[in-house]
Formats: sequence, structure tokens, C-alpha cells
Amino acid sequence: MPLSSRAAPDITELADLCLAYLAEHPEELLAFMEQAGFDPHTLRASLGSRRLQQGLIDHFAANEGILLALCANSGLTPETFMRVWHKLNPAG
Repeated sequence: MPLSSRAAPDITELADLCLAYLAEHPEELLAFMEQAGFDPHTLRASLGSRRLQQGLIDHFAANEGILLALCANSGLTPETFMRVWHKLNPAG
């Protein structure tokens, strides 16, 4: 079922979508790792952590191009994505 036809994804599900997108786009993955200060070892060690999940969601929220590509590929609306981001960042 497409994500847009059901309730908003939870943080873990959304972060997993972000990571899967990055895994398919190595240049974007490298940009995320450089911005977040990860190397391959620390990224692997962080899998599943709240820090990585929030970092992934923040990265996509701040980069409209990859946000829109992720949403188009996953059936998620940008508004739904940003509602989840807002739950993580209530102060905006």
C-alpha cells in the first residue's frame, strides 16, 4: 500500500526510506555522510539509532531536491514528510 494512502510513517520507517534512497544514490549518501560527520564505520555503527534517524530526516527536510525525489519514489507527500519532521523539531 502506498504511504500516501495510510497514516503518516513513524520516525523509524521514514528514516529507513531516507537511508534506502541514499543507498541508491551514492553521491547523495556521500554528501550526507560528509555533512553529518560519518565515515562508513560510524554510519554502520549508528544504524537504528535515534541520532541517525533524526539526522537523515533533517537532511532530507533541508534539501528540497532529494526530499521531492524521495516522496515521488515512495508515494509519500512532502507535507506528510514534513509533519513527521515537525514532530522531531517542534520549535521549527
